[in-house]
Amino acid sequence: MTNWAGRTAAEIAAAVREKRVTPREVVAAHLERITRLDGRIGAFRKVRAEAALAEADELSARADLAELPLAGVPLAVKDNLPVRGEAHLDGSAATPDTPADADHVTVARLRAAGAVVIGLTNVPELCVFGTTEGISGITRNPWDTGRSAGGSSGGSAAAVAAGLAPIALGNDGMGSLRIPAANCGLVTIKPGFGVVPAGIGNGDWFGMSENGPLATTVADARLVLSVLAEQEFEGAGQRTSRRIAVSLRSPLVGVTVSRPYTNAVTEAAGLLAGTGHELRRAEPPYPASIGVTALRHWTAGTAVDAAGLDPALLARRTRVHAAIGRRFLRGVQAGDARERLRARLAPFFAEHDVLLTPALARRSPRAVPWHERGWLRNALAGSNYSPLTPAWNLTGWPAMSVPFGTLPSGAPCAVQLVGRPGSEAVLLEVAQQLETLRPWQRTAPVD
Repeated sequence: MTNWAGRTAAEIAAAVREKRVTPREVVAAHLERITRLDGRIGAFRKVRAEAALAEADELSARADLAELPLAGVPLAVKDNLPVRGEAHLDGSAATPDTPADADHVTVARLRAAGAVVIGLTNVPELCVFGTTEGISGITRNPWDTGRSAGGSSGGSAAAVAAGLAPIALGNDGMGSLRIPAANCGLVTIKPGFGVVPAGIGNGDWFGMSENGPLATTVADARLVLSVLAEQEFEGAGQRTSRRIAVSLRSPLVGVTVSRPYTNAVTEAAGLLAGTGHELRRAEPPYPASIGVTALRHWTAGTAVDAAGLDPALLARRTRVHAAIGRRFLRGVQAGDARERLRARLAPFFAEHDVLLTPALARRSPRAVPWHERGWLRNALAGSNYSPLTPAWNLTGWPAMSVPFGTLPSGAPCAVQLVGRPGSEAVLLEVAQQLETLRPWQRTAPVD
């Protein structure tokens, strides 16, 4: 018997459409794997075992099953997006445990395409931090269980990396897709502003947060993004030469990038140059104030999301984060700092089609109860290992994390690809070339 857990979404959907396997068989295989492995990983807050099997049976009866791009594909959903009949707790004891009346539009689109929601994944409280732990325990990197999976889409990334689901839905406000994807050896894309419906929390962190896919292959990421955005993202072809800028520098003053991540960028650049792209070292003109700008927006977004919640039920780090953010609300809402950053960086992207950078500065922090530690310690831990993601939330431009190489521990390393507005197809095209040139292991050896 074929074991469908660990297969790609494209492989599963093709088999279901061709009736080589039923949606129930696919879902059951993933449920069995979750039961066997998730106690060690901590990817899910809730597994929808009975509901998912029932929905798989309903899917089998659909007249259009043979036409569905995600037919029978199990889907893990980040627990800050509504799923019909389920509460989304957003990682907090302060949020109401009230079942949602309807699916979030992104969940609805994926379900309409044939996906089956298999469970809701763990997040840090209010999706604030770059590690995932809290009321539902600690989410660990399946490749290195002593380390955090990252955050805030840490549960979604861990689920896919461990083969508990072939795809997951997450979102990214300061790197929350790209950080855990880089830790867990996955492909993700944070689409540019307005490409995929947002509707995350109370205002999408001033329009910085975007919903997007987590997958094991570029093809799966493209497939899910196409469903989410209701448009195709096919590139111009592998022979198209792109102007690619290569940067190894952290945008944050005082934060350096470790050698494994700079080596990954250098090696990836060499491979891409060999395919005909024009590559050159070029540093984006990050302003010295970018760290302060990111901090103001990061904390202010949490201040909005925490409004109306009982402070006594929030973790101390979250309360402090929101309190700091309340001081910055008026200035952040004006949007002037983000507009100035876009204006400063736009000429750079007029000269370059793609920016290639390290995805992270170093491996993720240890998998410990960070929610019990102070705010400053959490903020510094996140900034020190993930200084390269927030700029592209501030600009609202598309960015990807792509696995490339390995760390000394054997866990995956990764690079980041960034483009100008509307360049999602270009980024996916370059990512596909990297996958072809340097294939990666799709799931962690957790069996």
